Amino acid sequence: MYRGSTTSHLTPNGSRRLRTIVLALACCLVTGATGAQQAGGAQQAGGAQQGAGGSSPLRVVATVGMIGDVASEVGGDCVAVDVLMGPGSDPHLYRASAGDITALRNARLILFGGLGLEGQLGQVLAGLSGSIRSVAVSELAVEEDRRLASTVGYAYDPHVWLDVAQWADAALVIGSALAEDPAMSAECAAAIRERADAYHLLLDELDDWARRSLATVPEATRVLVTAHDAFEYFGRAYGIDVVGVQGISTETEAAVADIRRVADLVVERGLPTVFVESTINPRTLQAVIDGVRQRGGTVGLGSQLYADSLGAAGTPHGTYVGMVLHDVSVITSELGGSVPGLPDSASTWLSTWYPDGDPVLRLASAGER
Repeated sequence: MYRGSTTSHLTPNGSRRLRTIVLALACCLVTGATGAQQAGGAQQAGGAQQGAGGSSPLRVVATVGMIGDVASEVGGDCVAVDVLMGPGSDPHLYRASAGDITALRNARLILFGGLGLEGQLGQVLAGLSGSIRSVAVSELAVEEDRRLASTVGYAYDPHVWLDVAQWADAALVIGSALAEDPAMSAECAAAIRERADAYHLLLDELDDWARRSLATVPEATRVLVTAHDAFEYFGRAYGIDVVGVQGISTETEAAVADIRRVADLVVERGLPTVFVESTINPRTLQAVIDGVRQRGGTVGLGSQLYADSLGAAGTPHGTYVGMVLHDVSVITSELGGSVPGLPDSASTWLSTWYPDGDPVLRLASAGER
């Protein structure tokens, strides 16, 4: 099990969709609430409140880093977040260890994606949902008519965080789940809601920044070729064609026909770069590159992207915001576009992770605003 960060770097501001999300969240938690109070009784003796002024932070287990990082940001010192799947872990292939099961059973709250993201771990989560408060973050954050269908093994594509506006709503889902825990102190609950609002605002503005950034990529090269088909939400949100050599799940294998198909496309469009995700072996993309060369073309292997996992803890890419900034700036620049300055709401994050500045990521100038 990977231990997630619990450091927050945000300041409070506005919100959206909170009422709808709170109502949906209340419905989904009814089943697990009674059992959770029973299961948590030994840990929370006497009903002690948690967080500031209470006995201890709320114990939260998140399945993936994209959820765990948001929980840490909005929860602050009021929560202690453990993340089951650390950097480089593939949620489609993940198998729970004995330690993971213990951590899940000892949690006060379990936050998971749902929509089939967790693969075989989903069976374990289903078994625990009757006794421990459990929230399917993606399922609550993204309404059914906004979900993309899957063609391989799932009803829906689970990679919803790659549309930043959708993950902004996930911050409200997570904030409500934390603030509404019966053991949470009133002081902590109020602070969590403020941080969730602030994080929602930041992601809304980064969503707009991502759209403006990717709009600078020339029409001819507005094609994102990746090892597996994780970026469909990204493509829909930011107007870029997405081509995956493998399917949505990394359990599927790329066939020779898939490699030939993608190589033909790269040559036809004259694409300068193809990309591999941090959890994927690059051999499939290397086969595409070889196929392009056999057809008389040239293409480079671009910078690593983050899709199913955050980067290493203690680095900018180990945060969800850093994941977004990295992926968007890399895709933009390596496909021929130019990266604009960031909104002012990103200033705290930027100064925390890049105190000496960064050659690409910077705040927008007065002329860009």
